[in-house]
Amino acid sequence: MALTNNDIFKKLRVALKLRDVDIVEICKLVDFKVSKGELGAFFRKEDHPKYMECGDQILRNFLNGLVIHLRGPQK
Repeated sequence: MALTNNDIFKKLRVALKLRDVDIVEICKLVDFKVSKGELGAFFRKEDHPKYMECGDQILRNFLNGLVIHLRGPQK
């Protein structure tokens, strides 16, 4: 059974002890806007009516922002 983007996002959130506010700020580092409501939908269980699948673009932008957040901006 393969991991979905939602699973990866959840695991990173827990491992790095990030809150929704932190994730929103990390996404802003790469000029990507995501709301707390959208994040809540990604972290819900799959059978929840407001569950939303995390797309590649969202995860990619979060990871790019995370690199900047952890390493600092590139010279």
